[in-house]
Amino acid sequence: MTRPHRHAEILSAADRAADALDCFGRASARLRRLMPFDAAVWSATDPETGLVTAPMLVENLGSGEGCGAYWESELLEENVLPFRDLARATVPAAGLRAATGGLPARSARFRSLLGGQGIDDELRAVLRIGGRPWGSVSLFRMRGAPAFGQDDVALLAELSEPLADRLRRFATPHNPHGGNGQHGPHGGNDPHGGNGGDGGADEGGGGGSSAPGLVLFDESGDATSINEEARAHLASLPDGPSTPSPLGVRLPIWLVGTALQARAIAQGRDRGNARIRLRTRDGRWLSCRASCLSGSGGRPGPVVLVIEPAAPADLALIVAQSYGLTPREFEIARLVAQGLATSEIAAALFISPHTVRGHLKAVFGKAGLSSRGELVARLFAG
Repeated sequence: MTRPHRHAEILSAADRAADALDCFGRASARLRRLMPFDAAVWSATDPETGLVTAPMLVENLGSGEGCGAYWESELLEENVLPFRDLARATVPAAGLRAATGGLPARSARFRSLLGGQGIDDELRAVLRIGGRPWGSVSLFRMRGAPAFGQDDVALLAELSEPLADRLRRFATPHNPHGGNGQHGPHGGNDPHGGNGGDGGADEGGGGGSSAPGLVLFDESGDATSINEEARAHLASLPDGPSTPSPLGVRLPIWLVGTALQARAIAQGRDRGNARIRLRTRDGRWLSCRASCLSGSGGRPGPVVLVIEPAAPADLALIVAQSYGLTPREFEIARLVAQGLATSEIAAALFISPHTVRGHLKAVFGKAGLSSRGELVARLFAG
């Protein structure tokens, strides 16, 4: 089977998905027939920060208890092929054995985790479109299986953009694959049966605390304190891989990863933001951000994680990203929402009215809109 035919087979399966998690499952099953692998982790990512968010599909790796260690190594250790580098690489996919010259133990991830699980090679990719990462995938082959070859890398790399495009579609309001189970920027039923949400990008109805929830992590990464608002927010999140904590609650891997990213930034390993957006089971959007406090002598101290309802401006940004609007297009859409006329927008941005109209035409085309009123309602009415 030629490579284009293999692409078509996988993407056709993804097109029949009801949500992002189903998309992962269908793509993985079809890909496994064409490029055998023993285990896999598929995850949505926040398109603004690249951090993992809901949903996540873990295949043939037990209960997912090792996810915390996997992401701790990913964010805090010196590794070969970190996702943050693949997100910016010319080719967004690579195999561990090929990248290390057949010596995967050069990567801390292999030494501390993968090797002990009997994994012999990992092929990973970032699913990106327009420079934004919408998902990530890791495929594993156990000891005794051949290493991933260049054809495998090329196939997964070429699937990066079309699969990212399909993930992005699940974030748009009123998408044709909507319905129950829309979680995170990508929608998707949770892997353990949780349902909720209506597929839109508004705040939705339902309960849940409107006050910020706080979770405090000590210098070793253990959760030490939590307020009642955080417990309420946690109870509303979609199910998925999680880790136990001394606080009597399990912490979703997406929140653990956000806290780990804050430590990575404090240690100078990354310059990005420790922030994700999540959709609850009852259709509300939450913003989760973490920051590392200063300890004695200027050393990194505890990490505080804040979980709170997403602001209307953030909701608008989520929808704009899901439609693939450029920063300039979103800026013009925001000025339209403020009631500015075309000439006023042109003057504010130092561009011509013709250019403004061109950008608006592009916005209408991407979002399937026909008027400024529809634009404001779709992006800014949440």
